[in-house]
Amino acid sequence: MSLLAALLLWVMANDQLIDGDNSSMLSRIDGIVFLAFFIIFIYYTVGIAKSDTDDSPEIEIQNITPGKSFLFIVLGLAGLIIGGKWIVDGAVALAKNMGLSESLIGLTIVAVGTSLPELAASAVAAYKKQTDIAIGNVVGSNIFNIFLILGISSLIKPLPFTSGSNIDVMVACLASIVLFVLLFVGKKHIIQKWQGLLMILIYVIYVGYLVMTK
Repeated sequence: MSLLAALLLWVMANDQLIDGDNSSMLSRIDGIVFLAFFIIFIYYTVGIAKSDTDDSPEIEIQNITPGKSFLFIVLGLAGLIIGGKWIVDGAVALAKNMGLSESLIGLTIVAVGTSLPELAASAVAAYKKQTDIAIGNVVGSNIFNIFLILGISSLIKPLPFTSGSNIDVMVACLASIVLFVLLFVGKKHIIQKWQGLLMILIYVIYVGYLVMTK
């Protein structure tokens, strides 16, 4: 589904390349298609959850009251929103003062800033050996960002797309492919430390490419 989302984004956004139009953009029709796929994804995910027959022992968690749980969620969300805004606003202002392009800012600083909550959640989940949450959080976020966020955004206002962004979409496709392949290399269905380092290295190379070209 993650790879499908990235490929569909490439198809929807390349009006010039595919249809020969004068410009490329994510139109409102594209937004409706993205949202339709998002609904399918949610239906599919709920179906898996209902049919899950995993007999593995449950992980012990702290027993707290519903009221306290709700308070933790509200405070956590508030912290994520405020912290994320501070990080992004500060980073964007710093980057603009350094003369960096908006494309570079969006693909690196803003992307990293908005991904910090996912990093924190996945790191904590991995530490507590709740690996389904750690991986599902990241993969699900990629799917949500394309199908839901871009779907709603392009529905509100069509989003122009430049041919130079095709490389970035292809990197998103590559990321999904690399993750899938690594699940069958070495220890099956286990992402090992050397594989994690490999993914970090690929990201560093990608950022280096952005700095050199944008």
